[in-house]
Amino acid sequence: MSAAPAYSEDKGGSAGPGEPEYGHDPASGGIFSSDYKRHDDLKEMLDTNKDSLKLEAMKRIVAMIARGKNASDLFPAVVKNVACKNIEVKKLVYVYLVRYAEEQQDLALLSISTFQRGLKDPNQLIRASALRVLSSIRVPIIVPIMMLAIKEAASDMSPYVRKTAAHAIPKLYSLDSDQKDQLIEVIEKLLADKTTLVAGSVVMAFEEVCPERIDLIHKNYRKLCNLLIDVEEWGQVVIISMLTRYARTQFLSPTQNESLLEENPEKAFYGSEEDEAKGPGSEEAATAALPTRKPYVMDPDHRLLLRNTKPLLQSRSAAVVMAVAQLYFHLAPKAEVGVIAKALVRLLRSHSEVQYVVLQNVATMSIKRRGMFEPYLKSFYIRSTDPTQIKILKLEVLTNLANETNIPTVLREFQTYIRSMDKDFVAATIQAIGRCATNIGRVRDTCLNGLVQLLSNRDELVVAESVVVIKKLLQMQPAQHGEIIKHLAKLTDNIQVPMARASILWLIGEYCEHVPKIAPDVLRKMAKSFTAEEDIVKLQVINLAAKLYLTNSKQTKLLTQYVLSLAKYDQNYDIRDRARFTRQLIVPSEQGGALSRHAKKLFLAPKPAPILESSFKDRDHFQLGSLSHLLNAKATGYQELPDWPEEAPDPSVRNVEVPEWTKCSNREKRKEKEKPFYSDSEGESGPTESADSEPESESESESKSSSESGSGESSSDSDNDEDEEKGGGSDSEQSEEEGGKKKTKKKKGPEGHREGSSSEEGSDSSSSSSESEVTSESEEEQAKPASWRKKTPPSGKSAPVAKEISLLDLEDFTPPSVQPVSPPVVVSTSLAADLEGLTLTDSSLVPSLLSPVSSIGRQELLHRAAGEGLAVDYAFSRQPFPGDPHMVSIHIYFSNNSETPIKGLHVGTPKLPAGISIQEFPEIESLAPGESTTAVMGINFCDSTQAANFQLCTQTRQFYVSIQPPVGELMAPVFMSENEFKKEQGKLTGMNEITEKLTLPDTCRSDHMVVQKVTATANLGRVPCGTSDEYRFAGRTLTSGSLVLLTLDARPAGPAHLTVNSEKMVIGTMLVKDVIQALTQ
Repeated sequence: MSAAPAYSEDKGGSAGPGEPEYGHDPASGGIFSSDYKRHDDLKEMLDTNKDSLKLEAMKRIVAMIARGKNASDLFPAVVKNVACKNIEVKKLVYVYLVRYAEEQQDLALLSISTFQRGLKDPNQLIRASALRVLSSIRVPIIVPIMMLAIKEAASDMSPYVRKTAAHAIPKLYSLDSDQKDQLIEVIEKLLADKTTLVAGSVVMAFEEVCPERIDLIHKNYRKLCNLLIDVEEWGQVVIISMLTRYARTQFLSPTQNESLLEENPEKAFYGSEEDEAKGPGSEEAATAALPTRKPYVMDPDHRLLLRNTKPLLQSRSAAVVMAVAQLYFHLAPKAEVGVIAKALVRLLRSHSEVQYVVLQNVATMSIKRRGMFEPYLKSFYIRSTDPTQIKILKLEVLTNLANETNIPTVLREFQTYIRSMDKDFVAATIQAIGRCATNIGRVRDTCLNGLVQLLSNRDELVVAESVVVIKKLLQMQPAQHGEIIKHLAKLTDNIQVPMARASILWLIGEYCEHVPKIAPDVLRKMAKSFTAEEDIVKLQVINLAAKLYLTNSKQTKLLTQYVLSLAKYDQNYDIRDRARFTRQLIVPSEQGGALSRHAKKLFLAPKPAPILESSFKDRDHFQLGSLSHLLNAKATGYQELPDWPEEAPDPSVRNVEVPEWTKCSNREKRKEKEKPFYSDSEGESGPTESADSEPESESESESKSSSESGSGESSSDSDNDEDEEKGGGSDSEQSEEEGGKKKTKKKKGPEGHREGSSSEEGSDSSSSSSESEVTSESEEEQAKPASWRKKTPPSGKSAPVAKEISLLDLEDFTPPSVQPVSPPVVVSTSLAADLEGLTLTDSSLVPSLLSPVSSIGRQELLHRAAGEGLAVDYAFSRQPFPGDPHMVSIHIYFSNNSETPIKGLHVGTPKLPAGISIQEFPEIESLAPGESTTAVMGINFCDSTQAANFQLCTQTRQFYVSIQPPVGELMAPVFMSENEFKKEQGKLTGMNEITEKLTLPDTCRSDHMVVQKVTATANLGRVPCGTSDEYRFAGRTLTSGSLVLLTLDARPAGPAHLTVNSEKMVIGTMLVKDVIQALTQ
């Protein structure tokens, strides 16, 4: 022990005489010491100036936490070191703070400025740790800081920090669900991330925050499918589970024409061969066959998902294998599901916990898809070392797999199990034998004889369970088995298990005509021991007495009266009630009711034989692999598996971006260059055909993912050739909004284009930069569909190409027209004098305030190619919606570009998020070719910018469309005096006030331009102001009526100040962003 003190002294220990020593090893140091001593020592070490001692202390503290010890009283000493220069110490301090920040919130808040500085640290691990600690402080007051930190981290250069930002999103959402809209923006941005590190985390955030926003997945679907193989295992499980539900809403059921698939299962398995044999001429026929669903053609995106998940069946993670198995079970054609059986059987060699979960799912699968597990029957044989719950589940699977071919093997196996020492297992085996006998008629007698032999078993539990099962089997053929009933009657003296005794008595009473001599004697014995029997047996004794009284009253009349008299005074009220009820029914009294005449029919009515079914029969309505499936009850947070759609939704929504990870060979590059040229002739076939047929012909090559890039290209090309004028119109509008900066980017060559596009945000960063290995012409062609999908921000497109296209289709080209609507009278006469100073207000300002103008304009709802000739635009009219002032009034413009009339235009039943509601426009009976019409509908967005998704229906088709409002359209103008404005503004300070600085361009210094740009961005009313450089606007949100006050202080020297005061902080934040963007353009 002489060396021990020196060792302890070197390492900052505090061992003295008679005190425990501290070792250097964190796992052993201080295990036997008293807490307060160790903590004093650690506090001293943390207060020193030596980084080595601080590091040693932090290692020991983290080791304590790992062992489950409470180290919360060290929080003040640890948090002081958060600003330590040593990176290793800082990392461990952040590990500690993540653990205790939630418990010690007040102390953590004192260091919040240090965490914010940590977010700017050059080390990515420190930035991530700082964000993790910040999101662990669950105090509502720092929600804005957390939101800002998450937004910054989502744009971080390090994928690890972006992954941490994705992890922080659900934490912030659980703390303040009002931040949902802003969080969805961050999720949308992170979903477009092309690194595998981020994918799993952001999908998890998507599932927690907005699983209903399926439109966010459309443009990232192919990317997620292709990234899946490289994502970490936890992320693979989350993505596969989400994609399972996504596929159930977007693709048709592959089992809807099972007869067609069964005729040629090989072709169904290798789905692309059939299309290759048909050649390009079959494309139109395939497209025409789609609406009738004959023959079934699998969507290429559906095939992509199945193909890219299949290799994961060889994953080392049981959770990943289980996730792929449930995906195949729910999504794959019947001929292909069999591939999962081998992988699931492999998992049965894992730990018992894994076996339990896998067997639960196999038991469910084996009911519907028995054939795929039959070759692996021996893998489900039970070992003596298996735990009881595993044995019972394997029994369940063996019973499900039993058929006329393998039943002899299964029954021999069951005979062995009956000799087991595990009584619960033996009882389950006997029940399994009963189920086999029920399901397979030819072995019923064999099973019955085997069970009768078990009646002589020494173990009472085995005998009792056998009796219960025999009773169920005898109900199927009672007339043939009188001897068995006699044999059971003799057992009443020996069997003491209540359920078994009750079963025997029920059998004797039910089939008393088969044993007329024995039944009265059994009743005599039961009457003797009636008071000592269990309640369940007493009830069956009363039943037996009643039935014998009705069939053999001479011998049993007195016995029955004796039993009923005993039961009348029993302690259990059920038995007393049953005795009174039975006496009135079978013993006719002077006031005997009509029921006593039908007593025989009531007691001796023929009863159907019980159906012995698996307890897993109806479990497959839960998603396999989920906790709800395991418990057979809906768990918190479980999302229902959607039903297959009757008609396939538009597949072109997934054509928005082309995966960038497809490495093309030179030959493939040349092919892609040629595609725009050839797509001209294919343009008329529409997006569905090209999306379905193109990849099928290329999928046999070794580069599987490149075929999907081909599908994206060809479909977007064919769309563009048909829709030139629309693409050109939206291009020119958006390029005007983006300003000259965009145009200079477009003029660059391929290199310049690649450099420019890499800096773009959101989904367009991945869609534009993904073309780094193809020519700029194909980039322009593929970027165009994004211009007519309103949810995708504008990407770098080629303006000259847009102009050329519009010239080719000049006769169809109609620039978006702005139709001013006459303003309602909202200005009171008392304010006329105040408003006189606003020059040009009457002529230009008010119409711009109340009609769709530059920043909003007329937007596309349904493109004519996707709508099969029906083109639909919409605009926010800014007029009060008749009937409901809480709704946003929207003008819908319909145009029939087809050659046939469109009939029965109406809105289908929408599936909307909570709070959002739609007032549909009246049905348009018919729209002739070339004709246009306008309708008005109202949407209550519930003061959120969440999209309203609904269906536009005709007599023959349904189109899925979506309207997402800018935040400025969620309010109505309010006119008030300057004093009223100041009074209301004084009430909305602190957290309800958002102030930002901005530099106004010279073109936006005049009163007219400022007012026009603000009112074009937001539906607000101008408030008079005494100062010439200050502008005030007021409005109320439509749904809740919350005030929104906007002040712009445009001082001549220095930056301008924009202030928004509103109870709705989310709306205020978004409004500031939109107004700044409008004023600085």
